[in-house]
Amino acid sequence: MKAWVHEVFESTRRYNMLDFSFLKVCLFAMGVLFGVYFSSFFLSYLPVVWIVAILSFLYLIVRTFKRGESNVAREE
Repeated sequence: MKAWVHEVFESTRRYNMLDFSFLKVCLFAMGVLFGVYFSSFFLSYLPVVWIVAILSFLYLIVRTFKRGESNVAREE
């Protein structure tokens, strides 16, 4: 399993902007489909879904704009 995960991570290093665009569109479409098919289930957990969405958004913003050693190490 670890070898497969490593292989997937290595293959994503070769992604270009178009590949990431397709990935984002795919994930968005899958999210909409899940929302359509399981709307009654997700409505009962709406506050939890909002909290997860906000926290994950804030995490990505911090990781994107944070300057520090972790970002410098990737550039090398």
